[in-house]
Amino acid sequence: GIPELLVILLIYFGGTIAVQSLAELISGEETRVDIPAFWSGVAALALVQGAFASEVFRAAMQSIPVGQIEAATACGMTPMQIFMRIKLPQLWRFALPGLNNLFQVLIKDTALISVVGVEEIMRKAAIGAGTEKAPFTFYLVAMLMFLSFTTVSLLVFNYLEKRAARGVARA
Repeated sequence: GIPELLVILLIYFGGTIAVQSLAELISGEETRVDIPAFWSGVAALALVQGAFASEVFRAAMQSIPVGQIEAATACGMTPMQIFMRIKLPQLWRFALPGLNNLFQVLIKDTALISVVGVEEIMRKAAIGAGTEKAPFTFYLVAMLMFLSFTTVSLLVFNYLEKRAARGVARA
C-alpha cells in the first residue's frame, strides 16, 4: 500500500494540476483552478479507506458458507432474493469488525490532512502550543479528544455488532 500522507499530497497538488489542465483543455484558454485543501483531504482519505473497505467486504462475502447459497438456490430463490435475505444480513455481520477497525484508523488519519493546511485537531493543537508556549497542555487535550472520538465510535460499533449477531448461535 501507499502511505496515506503521500496520497493526500498527490491529490492536493496533482489534483489541482489535473483539474486545471482539464479546464484549459475544455475552455481553450488558461484558467486558474484551486481545489480546497479540505476537499483534497476528504478525497484522499476516501480513496484510501474505500480501497481497504472493499477488501473488508470481499472477505466478508467469502465468509458466507456456500451451502447456504446452494440451499437458497435449491429453494427457488432469485439471485436478488438470495442477496437480500441470505448474503446481505451475514455480510453486514462479518464486515462490521473490519469496518470498525477502518473507522478507528480514519479518525486517526484525519490528523494527516493538516500537512495541506486543513484546520483540524492536531493543527489547532500545534498552533495553540506555539502561541501559548504550552505544548503539553494542547497536545494532551488533542489526545483526549481523539480518545473520546474513538471510544464513542467503538461503543457504537460494539452495539451494532451485537445487534447484527442476534439469533446467531455461539460456539
